[in-house]
Amino acid sequence: MYIRATGNISAQKTFGHPPFLAETAEYTGNRLSCIEPDYKTFIDVKLIRRMSRIIRMGVAAAMECLQEADVKIPDAIVTGTAYGCLEDTGLFLTKMVEFNEELLTPTAFIQSTHNTIGAQIGLMLQCNNYNNAFVHRGFSFESALLDGMLLLKEKEAATVLVGAIDEITNISHTILSRMGFYKQGAVSSLQLFKKNPVAIGSKGTIAGEGAAFFLLANEPSSTDYAKLDGLKTFYKPQGVKEIEEHILSFLDAHSITFNDIDLVITGKNGDAKSDEIFDRLQQTLFTKNNTINYKHLCGEYPTATAFALWMAANIIKSGAVPAALEYSGSKENTIKRVLIYNHYQNLHHSLLLISAC
Repeated sequence: MYIRATGNISAQKTFGHPPFLAETAEYTGNRLSCIEPDYKTFIDVKLIRRMSRIIRMGVAAAMECLQEADVKIPDAIVTGTAYGCLEDTGLFLTKMVEFNEELLTPTAFIQSTHNTIGAQIGLMLQCNNYNNAFVHRGFSFESALLDGMLLLKEKEAATVLVGAIDEITNISHTILSRMGFYKQGAVSSLQLFKKNPVAIGSKGTIAGEGAAFFLLANEPSSTDYAKLDGLKTFYKPQGVKEIEEHILSFLDAHSITFNDIDLVITGKNGDAKSDEIFDRLQQTLFTKNNTINYKHLCGEYPTATAFALWMAANIIKSGAVPAALEYSGSKENTIKRVLIYNHYQNLHHSLLLISAC
């Protein structure tokens, strides 16, 4: 499958295709919010007023992706989200309490459903083709990606718009903080993996959000970023040994070894218990591979793998790794094949294999 175009709104300056991570935004605290663009370029002003924040982000990222690919209407639209439209959900629940479950306007409820973003994209494009949304927690983006790959493989579609969207709100951030998901105290996002007593080796990570879209095609073109060669997910492994077996079987299925991988992107997030898995793999399977991390740039959220895929595609296309990723390999190395390994709360594990066209 060929990644023809991308659109990404994140906590970094990624929208509008600026130089690849040339500038790095630093955050202090435990929450990374998206840098939002001027939506009027992609969305009618009258529609913007009726859209919640996450819908605006999703629609704008999707439209930028289609514009770059010069595709007006894709053959399919597939989205993945774990949280859905949290802002509208919170608004609806608050109104339920305030009005004692009476005289409620249905607008907030209608816009709080998880398929709202994909549906809004379809309505704006007047696209009546296949439109599906996946809500599979930490597998939401991977499930959407797999669906898009199957559509292309089975020749049900020639171009598929696949995206992942998740937001963090004040309410959800407070709830997840109480559950111990995030670090307490002042934490610099760019110091997340460095020897900082508040950051590395402590409990919790930093919250993130984002909207990333990809146009997948079954035929190559001169503007492709990279090839998406494979995808694998596995749930709740019993230990590192089982994780190693899954990784080895994934590589074996694609007839490659670790010597064929030029770069490994891992989902380290600064939480001591979560990162222990990646540290162990660094001592066993990834000993000879150059590895980089990415969640200090986008934060942790269920569909953060989409940011990693966007990053891998840009690294392969540009042929360089930005300084913000602290790449330890030689600048002379040509990166042609990238392995992404991420897990969300040690429950949802995924592997992605990307290579140069």
